[in-house]
Amino acid sequence: VFSTDRIIAMSFPSSGKQSFYRNPIKEVARFLDTKHPDHYKVYNLCSEKGYDPKYFHYRVERIFIDDHNVPALQDMLKFTASVREWMSQDEKNIVAIHCKGGKGR
Repeated sequence: VFSTDRIIAMSFPSSGKQSFYRNPIKEVARFLDTKHPDHYKVYNLCSEKGYDPKYFHYRVERIFIDDHNVPALQDMLKFTASVREWMSQDEKNIVAIHCKGGKGR
């Protein structure tokens, strides 16, 4: 996990068997709800898989970027505009960004 005051980069919030070696989705949700209640938005940059956004109170945005690939310019512009808008709404707002492993995209 990489973190600044307002940006968290992490691996995929997983369930089932993957949660034994990757971020368990319920623990990620508990952490965000405890540390940043009502002030976080999750960005899933993983094109391969998703999850139920209810875990994060439906504050999830998905940008489809294939693993080991460069994102399309329009996807990056969409992503950065969304982050900028969310962050400017409240100085307490943070973003949690992830792909599959938390370092590739």
